[in-house]
Amino acid sequence: MPNLLPPPRAAQRLLAPTVPHLARLLLTHAPAIPPLLTAILPSSPSLLTPLLSHLLLSHSPPLPALSLFRRLLELPHFPVPESSLPVLLRLLARSRRYAHHSFQLLESLPSTHPHLLSVPALSVVLSTALCASAPGASFAAAVSRFESAAAVWARAGRSFGAAELNALLRVFCARGRVAEARALFHRYCDAYPPDTRTFNTLLLGFKEAGHAQALDLFYHDAVLRGFVPDAVSYCVRMDAYCKKGRFLDALQLLDEMRKRENCKPTLQVFTTLIYGAGIVRDAARARLLFDEMEQCGVTPDRGAHNALMGAYVRARDLQSGMALMSEMEQKGFGLDDVTYNTMLCGFQRAGDLEGIWKIYSKMIGSGFMPRTRTTMLLMKVFCENGRPDLGLELWDYLIGKGCVPHRHALDVLVTGLCCRDVVGEAYRCFRELVEMGMAPTERAFRVLEGFLKKKREFGKIDEIRQMMKATQLEEHQAEEEAA
Repeated sequence: MPNLLPPPRAAQRLLAPTVPHLARLLLTHAPAIPPLLTAILPSSPSLLTPLLSHLLLSHSPPLPALSLFRRLLELPHFPVPESSLPVLLRLLARSRRYAHHSFQLLESLPSTHPHLLSVPALSVVLSTALCASAPGASFAAAVSRFESAAAVWARAGRSFGAAELNALLRVFCARGRVAEARALFHRYCDAYPPDTRTFNTLLLGFKEAGHAQALDLFYHDAVLRGFVPDAVSYCVRMDAYCKKGRFLDALQLLDEMRKRENCKPTLQVFTTLIYGAGIVRDAARARLLFDEMEQCGVTPDRGAHNALMGAYVRARDLQSGMALMSEMEQKGFGLDDVTYNTMLCGFQRAGDLEGIWKIYSKMIGSGFMPRTRTTMLLMKVFCENGRPDLGLELWDYLIGKGCVPHRHALDVLVTGLCCRDVVGEAYRCFRELVEMGMAPTERAFRVLEGFLKKKREFGKIDEIRQMMKATQLEEHQAEEEAA
């Protein structure tokens, strides 16, 4: 296959104190809190949630974020945004070393910041308890955490009811543990009377577990008991059918919805059906459903456009996908990681490197920060096609954005650079990942060590060995604390 990728472009650097700049500032000064952050955030509290979200998406270590959040909690008049706590809890939950801080942080809030006690925060805490416990004890751990949370909410004077019960059920359903979710429903339904969302949550659990027949049985049983389905109920069933390839059955539900009063098809319903049409590679039907939305008074959003784009890509109609991407920009929706990843996957399957380059150029030209899956896709394409220089450019672009690339991206990049005899840059990337608080994999270390030996760079070999020892020691300490 000919190499159609153009030469690399210079990496872009952010000079203004934007969110990526603040994230990089926080990470490079850890464990200390840079004075610039404590000067900017009190006057711009709305920056806190985007900053924490940036750290979460970039796989940053949790300690700097936790230290910053605690510092801000100590400020007497700083209005901590409610949306910031769930993001921080997710960041903590991803680390075995700091996962246990989640509920401790939640318990310390009522006296000073009771408004931070929210359903999203509870969901993260319950999910953490479920994942951090042994399989046999996880049910009891989640129940214990739920009942402790009820006491915390009560001390803070916050209501605790159906919404919080739904959070508990959702945690189990999201992991396919629907039988336990049903048991919890029967256990707490008297104390916390369920609502329509409760039943929809259980329906969603059956759907996520792939039990379409059990979903139908539960649905019809609930209807007999007085449950009145809404658009969400239909949407869950449609999605279950679509994922089983039963697209025509999903379309029949659309006709059933139209016959019911006060149950009009919603944006989510149409998006689900468009996605289902893509699964069966019926791009024409997907386009008809997309056009039908506006006739029903429903305005397509970016998600609906992405679903239609996915249908085009599955049908190998990349030209229509690119046209839809331009249409999205003209309408002002903007492009997200789903958009970029969908088109990149399509061009990758087609072996079209030029198409991949066009999408990549558009992405970095707009200053967009890709998520891990898109970063990995691009890194593999560049390095496997003999262009690790483009992988290095992508690496520098992410670092310049204050993003910590995933360590598996370093594996691919180090291998690609060393095979092209660019060992010095591979060493720099290895060191940068360590400096940002992440531990490289053994694979990246062994590859880099082997090529440094060939170049007789013994000083650098000693340095990366010391780096690995330090990161392995931290991981060992984390395992001991978790035990």
